[in-house]
Amino acid sequence: MQPTLDFGLGDTADMIRESTRRFAEDQIAPLAARIDAEDWFPRELWPAMGELGLHGITVEEQWGGLGLGYLEHVVAVEEVSRASASIGLSYGAHSNLCVNQIRRWAGDEQKAKYLPKLISGEHVGSLAMSETNAGSDVVGMKLRAEKTDSGYLLNGTKFWITNAAYADTLVVYAKTGEGSRGITTFLIEKDMPGFSIGQKIDKMGMRGSPTAELVFNDCEVPEANVMGPVNGGVGVLMSGLDYERTVLAGIQLGIMQACLDVVLPYVRERSQFGKPIGSFQLIQAKIADMYVALNSARAYVYQVAKNCDAGRTTRFDAAGAILLASESAVKVSLEAIQALGGAGYTKDWPVERFARDAKLLDIGAGTNEIRRMLIGRELVGAA
Repeated sequence: MQPTLDFGLGDTADMIRESTRRFAEDQIAPLAARIDAEDWFPRELWPAMGELGLHGITVEEQWGGLGLGYLEHVVAVEEVSRASASIGLSYGAHSNLCVNQIRRWAGDEQKAKYLPKLISGEHVGSLAMSETNAGSDVVGMKLRAEKTDSGYLLNGTKFWITNAAYADTLVVYAKTGEGSRGITTFLIEKDMPGFSIGQKIDKMGMRGSPTAELVFNDCEVPEANVMGPVNGGVGVLMSGLDYERTVLAGIQLGIMQACLDVVLPYVRERSQFGKPIGSFQLIQAKIADMYVALNSARAYVYQVAKNCDAGRTTRFDAAGAILLASESAVKVSLEAIQALGGAGYTKDWPVERFARDAKLLDIGAGTNEIRRMLIGRELVGAA
């Protein structure tokens, strides 16, 4: 057993961690290398994760969820990502970006229609916000929804969409007017006329977490599939970003723990000059830095998650938590490669995958440059 700091998260979070860890070790970790090598999404994991209750952690019991909080959700994402960050990303996109947004914003009829199959894992969920020319400037999106007698016609594309090719239900933002007050949220089903999957994206890391383009060509969407207020989509979108950043920060915690899982046994067993390399002070310093980086990020992420559960979410701290976790995970994964030396630079060891996976969250869910802007602007008090 590795020494670890007890954060006192409570019995429920500890139970979620233990059950998720056992599942991830048994069902996900043995697939991780293949997931990366083949860019393969193991769809069959979704119902199994549903049986554990992982897809509905933050959903109220009346809708089939566990009725728990973002802290427990972070812990679950962390343990899934410890086994495979790719599955952790797809799981976070499904359970938080899609399911949690439906929980927070959908009407009762919409919840009754969509949540049961998403929570069971029978269906896969996704969220579509970004476009080729609307990333950080999300309000600049071009996907347009024109009002008709029976609902809306959507025309345009979305890009960089996680789970797109496998998603049954998608939360999609589209223009229904002008500027920030002219965006509306829609619930899209994969079989709607005029909706299709476009280009599939071959990524550097997070392979096996499918990413693709969405194409809307006179896609017919019933009025009943508007989620939240018409022209109020920016409020839906921005409110979800705080929870998205908090929960997805758990991916980076999982990657850092996975690095230690590999490096510690290696430095105890690998010998040079007649000694285990872990007996050398420079290697011990690397291990110390990795451990401190992980627990520093954990402390920030867990506290922000607790604040989310207490209704004290702050946008700049949600941004700060994932900023710290993402940059720490990149550094820790590179140190893991260095600790393994030449072995770490080969495909025979998973640490090179950890580094490729870690880099995504310097960019996704808002780049670190945008996160710094949010934090700095709030602290300085600039408009």
